[in-house]
Amino acid sequence: MLRRGLLEARWVDRYENQGKRSGAFSYGAYGTPPYILMNYQADVIDSMFTLAHEGGHSMHSHYSTTRQPYQDSHYTIFVAEVASTFNEQLLGKHLLDRATGRKERARLINREIEEIRGTIVRQTMFAEFEKIIHAIAEEGEALTLERLRAEYRKLLERYFGPGFVIDEALDLEGLRIPHFYRAFYVYKYATGLSASIALARAVMDGGKKERERYLRFLASGGSKFPLDQLKEAGVDLRKPAPVAQAMTRFRELVEELDTLV
Repeated sequence: MLRRGLLEARWVDRYENQGKRSGAFSYGAYGTPPYILMNYQADVIDSMFTLAHEGGHSMHSHYSTTRQPYQDSHYTIFVAEVASTFNEQLLGKHLLDRATGRKERARLINREIEEIRGTIVRQTMFAEFEKIIHAIAEEGEALTLERLRAEYRKLLERYFGPGFVIDEALDLEGLRIPHFYRAFYVYKYATGLSASIALARAVMDGGKKERERYLRFLASGGSKFPLDQLKEAGVDLRKPAPVAQAMTRFRELVEELDTLV
C-alpha cells in the first residue's frame, strides 16, 4: 500500500519548489489520500528517514480513514508518533542489514543512538521541565527568567551529567522549545518511540500474526483509548517493560559502536 501511494498514487510532493514551505508533514482529510509534503534530497540520509517517518503517519491515516467511520477515524497524538517511528525502525534495520563496511555501520548505529537519546532521554527531560514549571506557577510563585534558567540547568546537569560541557547559554533552551507553550505534548515522543521499538522488534522477529496485529492497530484509528490500542498491538505502556526494552536497545547500540570506532 505504501509503495503504491508513494510511487503511483501521488501521495507525496517530494522536492523543493519556489514558494514551498520547509519541513515535512503528512496531512489529509477524511476521504482523501494522506498527502505528504517534504523537501527530499537524494544525497541526504535524513531525507530517507523523513520520508519513512511521514509514510508511517500516512499509512496510519490511510488505515484509520478506510476502516473507521468519520467520528472514530482521528487517532490521538499519543499513538501517532508510534506509527511514524515504527517505519524508521524498519528502515534502520533494512540499512544495517545491507551495510557494506564498518564506517557505514557505525554511521547508522550512531544515528539510531542519537534518535533514542534525543527522543526518549531528552524529551523526558523536557516533560519534567514542563511539570516543574507548572507546579511553580500553581504554587503562586513567579516564573522569572532567572528561575526558569535555574530549573532548566538543574535538569541538564541531572540528565547529562559531569561528562558533558553544558554551555552557559544552554539553559536558555527552555524558553525556545515551542511545545512548552502548549499543553503537555513532549512526553508523547518518548512513549511513542519506546512503543515503536518494541512493536518493530516484534514484527521483525515474528511472522504473519505480528504483522496483522500491527495493521489492526493502525486501522483502529480513534475508536479506543490509546493505551488499550497499544496493549492490543503488543505493548503495555502501563508497565515499564517497553521503556526498559528501549534502553536495552540503546545499550546494545552503544556497545556495538564502541567496537567499531
